[in-house]
Amino acid sequence: MRIVAVTACATGIAHTYMAAEQLEKTAKSLGHHIKVETQGAMGIENELSEKDISQAEGAILATDIEVERAERFQKIKTVRVPVQEAIKDPKGVIAKLQG
Repeated sequence: MRIVAVTACATGIAHTYMAAEQLEKTAKSLGHHIKVETQGAMGIENELSEKDISQAEGAILATDIEVERAERFQKIKTVRVPVQEAIKDPKGVIAKLQG
């Protein structure tokens, strides 16, 4: 499965990157391709392109704040979860996308 994701916590520091790392590591271990955009204190990093999104079978928005340009994900299946859920149960978050 091709997945795109956005992570963003309220302060935009540690949890944003922890969630991204957990999603990346878990998705790869399950045989999925994933690209994660972070929206944090440094702004948008690893920004998802239109091509990334159009090729994805689903999106994970692991955020505690409003996602910048969320309308990009309107045409694909999207799962929204708190950042902590992506950190503590990334396998469960990916399963929600598959289900």
